[in-house]
Amino acid sequence: MKKVSFFKSIQLKFIIIYILLILIAIQVIGSYVSRALEQELVETYRETINNRVDLLSYNLEIAFNKDRDEESEDVSLEQEVQNIIAEMERGSFEIVQVINGQERVIATNDFQNQHIVGKKSMDPYVQRAIKFASSIDNTAINSRTGERVLIRVEPLYDRSNDVVGVLYVEASLENVYSQQKEINEIFLNGSIIAIFVSVILGILVARAITRPIVEMRRQALTMARGDFSQKVKVYGNDEISQLAVTFNHLNDRLKHLIAAVEGEERKLNSVIENMSEGVIATDEKGKITLINESAGKLLGRDPNHLYAKDLLQELKLEDQWEDISNLYESGEVLLDLSEGEDVYLLRANFTPIYQDHYSEMISGYITVLSVVTEERKIEQERREFVSNVSHELRTPLTSLRSYLEALADGAYKDPNIAPKFLQVTQDETERMIRMVNSLLQLSRMDSDKQTYNKGRNDFVSLFHTVIDRFEMNKKNSHIHFERYIPNEVMNVWIDRDQIIQVLDNILSNAVKYSPDGGTISCRVEKQQGRLIVCIKDEGIGIAYDKLDKIFERFYRVDKARTRQFGGTGLGLAITQEIIEAHFGKIWATSKENKGTSIFFTLPLMDYGRRRNK
Repeated sequence: MKKVSFFKSIQLKFIIIYILLILIAIQVIGSYVSRALEQELVETYRETINNRVDLLSYNLEIAFNKDRDEESEDVSLEQEVQNIIAEMERGSFEIVQVINGQERVIATNDFQNQHIVGKKSMDPYVQRAIKFASSIDNTAINSRTGERVLIRVEPLYDRSNDVVGVLYVEASLENVYSQQKEINEIFLNGSIIAIFVSVILGILVARAITRPIVEMRRQALTMARGDFSQKVKVYGNDEISQLAVTFNHLNDRLKHLIAAVEGEERKLNSVIENMSEGVIATDEKGKITLINESAGKLLGRDPNHLYAKDLLQELKLEDQWEDISNLYESGEVLLDLSEGEDVYLLRANFTPIYQDHYSEMISGYITVLSVVTEERKIEQERREFVSNVSHELRTPLTSLRSYLEALADGAYKDPNIAPKFLQVTQDETERMIRMVNSLLQLSRMDSDKQTYNKGRNDFVSLFHTVIDRFEMNKKNSHIHFERYIPNEVMNVWIDRDQIIQVLDNILSNAVKYSPDGGTISCRVEKQQGRLIVCIKDEGIGIAYDKLDKIFERFYRVDKARTRQFGGTGLGLAITQEIIEAHFGKIWATSKENKGTSIFFTLPLMDYGRRRNK
């Protein structure tokens, strides 16, 4: 087992949890303190501003309520209000405006906006204060500077408590938030220092906690290797220490148990693993408890994945046998695990396991598997071969006996009949000789004793030569041959005589099954380093479900017609063996009553060059 990196260890998890707890605590405290501090600073500042506004309002109300005679030399209301504003502590307010009852500005401390004096104020706060005699205390954003400001609008009353004017004040809150920002920065720096200290403390605490766990892990790895001699150190009396004590006790128990189990396992493995047959052990319910590698290979499954699986399901016998006990009473079963055309047969022998020699109680079952696919195939092929050879030889021998008996009975004296009978016996004899020669050739191929004299040959010229021979044969005068062969050299590494035999077999079949006046097309194409040959006739065709059987030995599409022309049913089988020996492939396509096409390929030696015309 590989070493656990620090970034995947439990120490890092402890440190992260410790830091997260500190961060959450700091975040909660910081958020609470920051919000409370903000409220406290704003309220304190607001209280200060309100006190100053109240004082200023008091002075302005005195000025508004003072009796003034137009002929006297007293200062006018506008001048007195401007003097009061001018005497105000500089920096207390950003903007101070005094508006009379007619909503006109009579004084302001904003020297850059002195032109508004005497003009009507359009501020909604001012209009609402005059109209409803209500005070306004609000915060907003200054549209010119973008700063946060505190707005205070206070109505001014006369002796009859009628509104005679309004005091409009804007005070900047930026200083308050600047102070809060400086305090937050101090708190942040302190938090960073606290986190750094927490990381160091977290590492120390995590190591102290995980040290016994790391030692137990190390001891577990040692136990996994079969070494039970070491112990885990116990550092105290806490829960982890008690776990270490329990772990040491477990170590001692496992040492004795594993020694006993290993002894029994060695005995069992020495028997099972040295068997070539598949061995499967199940409990009384048919659940697999033991299986060797041979059984896994025979079933095509990983043995480790078959434990605790139901044997009936794995052997695909659940539909035939309801209970596992009935299956084992049969003693032996042939399992057909074929898929599609791939035949795969297993023989399963079943034996029950009794609890002891004197009890009939069954504690489990043993299944022994062996492959019988090749045995059955060889046996089946042998029966079919003997049957086919016997049938094929019996037919000409029966004909020979019949004609010879006729000749012996006096037919040899008839000058008209005797030559015909002798010709038939000669044809049947030659047919048997061809069949025997074909069988001998197939036997040599099956035993890898067939020799091939391969050399460099131009397939195009070879193909033309074979077709020319068939065209010059008078028996084929009713057949028309069409050639679609490129005018170029196509060199192949072949046994010339064997490939001629291939072409002869295919063209002979095409001629046999072509109707009078039919056409046989001969085509050669070059494709990706190989040549593809196609010979197509216009004969009776082959049914789709029988198309793959034409390369089997002794198979005939039309037995009567084939025997009429002396066919043995071995030509295409020999052709397939020869083509595959030349690293090619052969196949057929057909439609009933529309003809058959035989294709085969051969690897090219090089790219062809144009032939000289």
